[in-house]
Parts: sequence; structure tokens; C-alpha cells
Amino acid sequence: MSSVELATKLGAILQQQNKMLTTAESCTGGWAAQAVTAVAGSSHWFERGFVTYSNLAKQEMLGVSAKILSQQGAVSEATAQAMALGALQHSQAHVSIATTGIAGPDGGSDTKPVGMVWFAWGLSEANIVTKKCVFDGDREAVRRQAVEYALSELVTLISL
Repeated sequence: MSSVELATKLGAILQQQNKMLTTAESCTGGWAAQAVTAVAGSSHWFERGFVTYSNLAKQEMLGVSAKILSQQGAVSEATAQAMALGALQHSQAHVSIATTGIAGPDGGSDTKPVGMVWFAWGLSEANIVTKKCVFDGDREAVRRQAVEYALSELVTLISL
């Protein structure tokens, strides 16, 4: 299913639940927000998106602590979790999606290879779900897969 098809499905569920979505994106660079806003009527269920590519942006816009970034790195479970929580705290939304990863072609390491993306979904300030995936392909393929996965998993999580 394409990102726009997933966003359409997500939007229908969010509208039915009377909830709003926010996104906090690093490696996906606003692609999830773009997919969401490609859906007519998304203003009824999409509140705002944060593109926080730099560490400073993560700190200033989402409240990610300098300690997390220096000790865990920008591409980490702790950072994704803090991004999802920060997006909820700095918006009027009820649920959030956060993505942070290494899209490539450079920047990978043995412990953090190219294609690795950490996700977090904020279902409430007290319930942040995280997951790590490693995707294959070039930069665009990694980013596309990350957006599709982020949207698909949120559909599953809020449908339970």
C-alpha cells in the first residue's frame, strides 16, 4: 500500500476516533507529513509536523535533551521516544509519529548501518511504542519504506 493510501486509511480511523496526528521527522524529512497532507480533508485529523533534521532542532522544537543526543545519538530508541513525546507536548495532537535514522548513502557504522531507522509512536504521553527497522535500498527507498512503515504501524496500533 502506498504512503498516500496508508494516510487515507489512517485519517479515516483518526476521524472516527476524533483524534489529531502530529509528526516528528528527521531522516524522512517531512515525507510522512507530505503523505498525510496529500489526502483531501486531512486538516480534520492532522495537526502539525515537525522536521527536526539537526540535533539543535530536535532540542529546540521537541525538547529532546542534549544528554540523550550526546549519550545515545540522534539515531537511537531514546531519541525517537523523546521526539514522539515532544511532538505531543508541543502540539494539540493526540497521537504522534517520530522517525530518526540513517538513509544513506553515507553515515552508517557497524552498530548503526545505513538503512537503520528508529520509530516511535506516541499513543499518549504515557504510552510511547518504539521499534527499530533496517531497510534495504538507496536513500529514497529507505525513506519511502520508513514512511510507509510508520503510517502502517500507526494504523495497526490505533486499530487495536
